[in-house]
This record gives sequence, structure tokens and C-alpha cells, in this order.
Amino acid sequence: MSTRGIERKLRKVAQALRKARAELAVVTEQLPYLDDDAADLATRAVVSDDRSFVPEARRAREHADALRVERDRLRSKIARLEADQDRLLDQLSGSL
Repeated sequence: MSTRGIERKLRKVAQALRKARAELAVVTEQLPYLDDDAADLATRAVVSDDRSFVPEARRAREHADALRVERDRLRSKIARLEADQDRLLDQLSGSL
């Protein structure tokens, strides 16, 4: 692969890394709040006579769990992109 082709791929990978890291920062920031909300609703569901908190608590936990899955997906994506970046940098240094 030509140097220009490698550099072009490196730019794309760097852009994807920036985007994934920004998304991960948002998810990481939101997750503790969703966990706290889910825990609060679960407590209310246990101690309240009002059964309407049970499905609400379940939905809150599912939402927090889904965000945790997204966080893990983003971490994996970042690891793959970093590996791609390392490989491309190795190719670039070998072609110079």
C-alpha cells in the first residue's frame, strides 16, 4: 500500500477514534446516574404499596443495562481502532 493510502486510512481511523472516545465519555458520564435512578426505583418498588413502581424499576434497570452494553461495545471498538492505528503506523514506518 502506498504511503498516501496509509496516511488516508490513518486519518479515518483517528477520526473514528475521536468519535468513539467522545461517545464513550458521554456514556460513562450518564451510567452512574441511570444506575442510581434504577436503584432508587427498585427500592421504591420494594417498600411501596404502589405496584406501579415495579415495571418502572424494571425499565430503569433495563435502560442502565443497555447503556452498560453500549459502553462495553464502545470500549471494544476503541481497542480495535487502536490496534488498526498501530498496524497502520507500523506499515507507514516500514514504507519510509
